[in-house]
Amino acid sequence: MSEQADDARAPGDGTAAPEDALASFIGKWRARWPEWTLAEAFVPAAQRERALAWAALQQELADAAWGGRDARPGELKLGWWLEELQGWSQGRRRHPLGQALQRLPAPWAALAAALPTLLETRERPLDRGDATAQLQAYAAALAAVDAALFGTDARAEDAAVAGACLLHARLAHEGESAVPLGVLARAGEAAATVAWGEELRAHWPGAPASTLARRLWAALALARLAGGDAARPLSPWRALLSAWRGARGRR
Repeated sequence: MSEQADDARAPGDGTAAPEDALASFIGKWRARWPEWTLAEAFVPAAQRERALAWAALQQELADAAWGGRDARPGELKLGWWLEELQGWSQGRRRHPLGQALQRLPAPWAALAAALPTLLETRERPLDRGDATAQLQAYAAALAAVDAALFGTDARAEDAAVAGACLLHARLAHEGESAVPLGVLARAGEAAATVAWGEELRAHWPGAPASTLARRLWAALALARLAGGDAARPLSPWRALLSAWRGARGRR
């Protein structure tokens, strides 16, 4: 079977042509982040496709780990992704996102090795410290891919920013089920998501990420938290201002 045919049969995209399937996965990410239409203007044109595909891949992996009431489908998806990412490091690909990413010299095998640690974060953490610690290994793997894709050296601060983005993403998509037990007990179910969002914002990493794409993603996430709703898209003006500040490494 050809590489292109394998792409078309990757989980979740049916029998669509590879180009259409790739656009579909990127479109899913854009649907959650409409602000990116403005923010991507700060990304060099040569890096925009890889930034979009990398963002979409991170969303697919996080959704598999945290989505739904039953953990088993997510376990199966992450198991498939573990094999897929290992294949990328060996020159093979099946998933449509591999069209944009597989040939890029990034540590895909190391990301695959970190996926089990992401799955282990499905249960509610006890508090913010627990939530951050659970994601430490996976966030470091994301930061290493960031550095490879965008030509920088990974730093410890980069993993901290990637971890903060993950905590925001989980809150934005999963809502109250993402809130640590301690915050839930303190704030009550009705106010839990707001309280957790405020805590994430108050403890957001101070040092900016090394890569422009991660700085932009972090800036948009932080601005949403400042607006009081992790899932609500920013207004065009707020999105543009946040992206401008993020591009320059400002809070």
